[in-house]
Amino acid sequence: MSAILLAPDKFKGSLDAAAVTDALAAGIADVDPGRPVRRCPVADGGEGTVAAALAAGWEPVTTATTGPTGAPLTAVWARDGVSALVELASTAGLAVLPGGERAPGGAGTEGLGTVLAAVLDAGCTDVVVGLGGSATTDGGAGLLRGLGARVLDAGGAEVGRGGAALARADRLDLAGLHPRLRDPAVRVRLAADVDNPLLGPHGAAAVYGPQKGADAAGVAALDDALARWVRVLAAATGTDADALAAA
Repeated sequence: MSAILLAPDKFKGSLDAAAVTDALAAGIADVDPGRPVRRCPVADGGEGTVAAALAAGWEPVTTATTGPTGAPLTAVWARDGVSALVELASTAGLAVLPGGERAPGGAGTEGLGTVLAAVLDAGCTDVVVGLGGSATTDGGAGLLRGLGARVLDAGGAEVGRGGAALARADRLDLAGLHPRLRDPAVRVRLAADVDNPLLGPHGAAAVYGPQKGADAAGVAALDDALARWVRVLAAATGTDADALAAA
């Protein structure tokens, strides 16, 4: 008898991928009790990406970090030898906002940087970061801070958390960046299912800001702040971030 393969993603806002798989398997068992079922929940880089790797036999690892608004939390990432899978949603996602209260201008990605630092400290050299489910629009500034960089204003003070604070960004100091990121043996890849520029009407703030709680004025302010951040990044790295898109 042939088996049925169940490989669903989550039903966002309803069930995670594992629960969808369980529900489908239960329905099959009701109508065809002898039918073998193989379960393989999948994910798209957002919530459930780490869970899918764990279901496939990867090892869970926990790291103490912070959430999108700075509250402490414990994140789980997946490891298979020198390979690691990290999920932005578990540290900077909508699902981990305290009380579910959205903070479109103040939420940041520092917690993801902390987890990535732990992954690098653990000796992993092949790292995949799932980018979906974010509560933030900070252009990765918090991520860099979590990895040891500093984002400074014109007076040399650290700017605050979140995308809105980037309106004051003047300089990116990479001197303290995690040293293993300069190791040619270390590869960090991004997992996403979208293809967007950073700025403009199809950019991060315009397309995703409203789902994170930003109104029209907030979207415009975030887009302006990200444009400033692009200039700061270019001065520090020589790369125009607005010319890049997730693929």
